[in-house]
Amino acid sequence: MAHQEKETGGLEWRITMGDGSSKSLVPETGPISRIWMGLKGLMAGLVLKVWKFLNKAWDIGVDDPRKVIHCLKAGMALTVVSLVYFTRPLYEGVGGNAMWAVMTVVVVFENNVGATISKSLNRVIGTTLAGFLAFGVHWVASQSGQKFEPLIIGASVFLLASAATFSRFIPSVKARFDYGALIFILTFSLVAVSGYRVDKLFALAHQRISTIIIGTSLCILVTMFICPIWAGQELHALICRNMDKLAGSLDGCVEEYFDHNGELKDSDKHPDKKLLGYKCVLNSKTPEESMANFARLEPAHGRFSFKHPWQQYLKIGASMRSCAYSIEALNSCIDSENQAPEFIKKHMSNVCLKVSSTSSCVIKELAKTIKTLKKSSSIDFLVEEMRSAVQDLQNEIKSLSNLLSPAELLLPGNKKTEKTTSTIHLLEVLPVVILASFLIDISSRIQDIVKTVEELAKVAEFKAEVDDKAKQNQASSNRIVPSQQNDDQQTMKALERV
Repeated sequence: MAHQEKETGGLEWRITMGDGSSKSLVPETGPISRIWMGLKGLMAGLVLKVWKFLNKAWDIGVDDPRKVIHCLKAGMALTVVSLVYFTRPLYEGVGGNAMWAVMTVVVVFENNVGATISKSLNRVIGTTLAGFLAFGVHWVASQSGQKFEPLIIGASVFLLASAATFSRFIPSVKARFDYGALIFILTFSLVAVSGYRVDKLFALAHQRISTIIIGTSLCILVTMFICPIWAGQELHALICRNMDKLAGSLDGCVEEYFDHNGELKDSDKHPDKKLLGYKCVLNSKTPEESMANFARLEPAHGRFSFKHPWQQYLKIGASMRSCAYSIEALNSCIDSENQAPEFIKKHMSNVCLKVSSTSSCVIKELAKTIKTLKKSSSIDFLVEEMRSAVQDLQNEIKSLSNLLSPAELLLPGNKKTEKTTSTIHLLEVLPVVILASFLIDISSRIQDIVKTVEELAKVAEFKAEVDDKAKQNQASSNRIVPSQQNDDQQTMKALERV
């Protein structure tokens, strides 16, 4: 039996079944309604994605405002270079090739000064070299007659383009001149091929080189004088950050391993991001090499001279990565299935924590040395303290043999002997011994870092902290106290009277 019931907002039809239950009848939606609902869902999903994208872009700008500044600088450079195209005298002066200046700004403008200078030099040198070679090939081809002219041009394009493309696979060329080789191929092909139909080839090459010089000069000026970002400073800061992360990872891994039954408070535990800071060191080889290549081209800025030994930073980075590999192996001991008993960990915890603490202090002192560009007066003491802690650790490892009580038992029917332990098994001690061996290896690798930093301080002529303190003390001692000055004046007047 069907009957009608009234609800809020409309009517509803229900059918009473034979067993007393009721079922409501919902009218089917038409195709137009389904399409409209689908469009509403699509629009809502699109708006949500756009909103998430804008929030992410906002977070990126807030985290590093220099990225926003770089975008504004790029827009300003393009606006200024567009005047060459809009201004008729400038447009006629470059013969209608003003668009090449705009294209140059688009492809050359980079985030830091060194990268912009590198790309600008590559573009200018590649364009100039390709232009002169194309002009020479065109002259030789034109002297050979119309029959051999296309053959000579085609053969030269094939040979030089193939050779330049192959040079991009050479590591040393790829690191510094990859973009220049690409521009050489492009420019030589365009000028050589177009020279077959264009009469004034020299004027065409001259105009394009002029527009490219205009674009590159503008990019260099904007990046250097408007909120500059120096590749040298970025490399310097990257090395210092990596050293701090390395020290934090070393302390965190050892403290995490000797956390006896969760005795450490949550506030004392190192977060996973700090524990895994060594991974940033392992992944920093490529940015370090690129920044070092860019920094070599930058002029003197801040505390860095033009001939600052940027290549020495690569040696420091290599030594840090060598140490980071050992810390990575040390970190694997935390999650290992084979763990030593708690009483063995307690027996070894103090000396292991002392080694990690002294080692991290050495790394932090090295980071301070690089950050301040001053020789440390306490680095020798800290290194000696680390060596002393390592020696104590080695002695503690030797003392573990006292915990083992081997007894030789003769197996029945066999002449071989088998050693058993009545106190602890050798396999129970092994995990702690492995951890200790990693700590000893890390300390030796830290000494390599110390050598590379000392070499940097020697080549870059870092000032000594002792000298600065002596100068400050001398300056304070030379200051004349007002009361003392008055007494001296009175004494001089008394002498004059006498």
